[in-house]
Amino acid sequence: MAKETKYTEDNIKSLDWKAHIRMRPGMYIGKLGDGSSADDGIYILLKEVLDNSIDEFVMGSGKTIEVSIQGSRVIVRDYGRGIPLGKVVDVVSKMNTGGKYDTNAFKKSVGLNGVGTKAVNALSSFFRVESTRDGNSVSAEFEQGELINTEELTETSRRRGTKVSFIPDEAIFKSFNYRKEYIEKMLKNYVYLNPGLSIIFNGEKFYSEEGLKDLLGDRIAEKDRLFDIIHLKGNDIEVALTFSKAQYSEEYHSFVNGQHTTQGGTHQSAFREAIVKTVREFYGKNFDPSDVRKSIVSAISIKVMEPVFESQTKTKLGSTDMGGNLPTVRTYIVDFVKTKLDNYLHKHTDTADKLHRKILQAEKERKDLSGIRKLAKERAKKASLHNKKLRDCRIHLTDTKKENYLDTTLFITEGDSASGSITKSRNVNTQAVFSLKGKPLNSYGLSKKIVYENEEFNLLQAALNIEDSLEDLRYNNIVIATDADVDGMHIRLLIITFFLQFFPELIKEGHLYILQTPLFRVRNKKETIYCYSENERKEAIKKLSGSPEITRFKGLGEISPDEFVHFIGDDIRLDPVMLEKDQSIDDLLKFYMGKNTPDRQNFIIDNLRVEIDLLEEIAYETN
Repeated sequence: MAKETKYTEDNIKSLDWKAHIRMRPGMYIGKLGDGSSADDGIYILLKEVLDNSIDEFVMGSGKTIEVSIQGSRVIVRDYGRGIPLGKVVDVVSKMNTGGKYDTNAFKKSVGLNGVGTKAVNALSSFFRVESTRDGNSVSAEFEQGELINTEELTETSRRRGTKVSFIPDEAIFKSFNYRKEYIEKMLKNYVYLNPGLSIIFNGEKFYSEEGLKDLLGDRIAEKDRLFDIIHLKGNDIEVALTFSKAQYSEEYHSFVNGQHTTQGGTHQSAFREAIVKTVREFYGKNFDPSDVRKSIVSAISIKVMEPVFESQTKTKLGSTDMGGNLPTVRTYIVDFVKTKLDNYLHKHTDTADKLHRKILQAEKERKDLSGIRKLAKERAKKASLHNKKLRDCRIHLTDTKKENYLDTTLFITEGDSASGSITKSRNVNTQAVFSLKGKPLNSYGLSKKIVYENEEFNLLQAALNIEDSLEDLRYNNIVIATDADVDGMHIRLLIITFFLQFFPELIKEGHLYILQTPLFRVRNKKETIYCYSENERKEAIKKLSGSPEITRFKGLGEISPDEFVHFIGDDIRLDPVMLEKDQSIDDLLKFYMGKNTPDRQNFIIDNLRVEIDLLEEIAYETN
């Protein structure tokens, strides 16, 4: 019989605000990460500070926000009203303290719980806040949430507003690096949602006049659009939509009170329903919802009184009411879309004709596919009972109540040895593995029929749960893990082609990555260093001095599970797969997977030369 453990008053511990945040950062900012993913904690820290400046603009104060990021130091300066001078320390260091509890001051604010800047403060090795109002300023400095210095009321000629500077704590955010692409995307979303606002980032200005219409213009190349972007605006709601000629699935960008709800919620569900309802009534036909919404690229932004989100990171809206005397979220959105979109289609008959032809084409394709789709689903269902290809994890992206749901990852590997190494060393709670037999089929130019006919594609689609949209995507990170040789590169290209051809929104939304694995192991009897580049190899040799043992890894299968755990754990290195602004998916696929053009041949030769030169240099050094 187990010995009874004492449970007394001494077992009850009360952590102060900063200790709790530092002990459980995931509760406040989601996952940590090194900056390779757009939802890594370092970007959430920036967002939490920016949200306060945005709220000032929304309340009519301060049309410009300045953001500076130099190395690890972040500075955000707004020209709003400034924090009341007597409360500067309290606002950034006392939980449940802030102006947003007064709903008259901040009726439709993003940060309603008073946690944001306190979390930034607690998770920063250095944090400084300065407020200027009425010709006076007050500042305070902190280290890891501890107040270390204050500057009392001082006269100043500076313009009013708030300036926050912070450095994320490297004890929590290890080896992190801010990526310009993610910062720019975040800032663009802010200006799209707040026309008239200027954000200056390291000297570059971001500004929008047409809101969500500009957002879609940035997300889908003009040549890929079925028709001009439809832009509809009302009180507390804005909508933009078009349809793509280059993708099959649905793409939504949804926002609540300026917060990017990447996992949708009640407003996105209502919007999807509203599109179908309006189109059915306009054409007087009971179209299948999937035919109506196929290939839609859209954005919706609403403002709600005191929104309820399903997690602290606010990625999914749970509210069913708009607040005040307004109707439910669903009724409000359905009524707005029904009126405005119906009017638009009546006025723009050319757009209405193109949409009608698109729906009829989608209907024909769906009916042609119905038989094989049914068989494929049955096959996937049987395979899921005993699916050797997928070794699943316990937590998924849809489990928004769980603290580490944003860490959910699917590794796509090739070959039994590589799959075995990752499977044995993975975190079974958040990391899953999908094994390919060999090189996947080149899907360039093929119809979606191939997704159902090809067993691997069908099972991969089922594993991700993305047949119609990303709403129920099961993993936040999809990581291609192949060897860093010519065959491995080709497999990467074929997998990226599959996603670009059929699910480009996965790439647009920043879910697809390539796993970096070390090229070399440099070690002596005391220390082992894994090197991801030639420069790192040279640094490691210099550090270990003497004649350390150097191993060149030729494939993932050569790396033992005991070693592999270092490369997919806290120190994982990922390269995000990104699409450039206004880049046509069709053009991209033609370049990489079409006929051998001189441009592509030159690209391959240039990239292979780097690897060949590296191998020749190593061979020369070791001989």
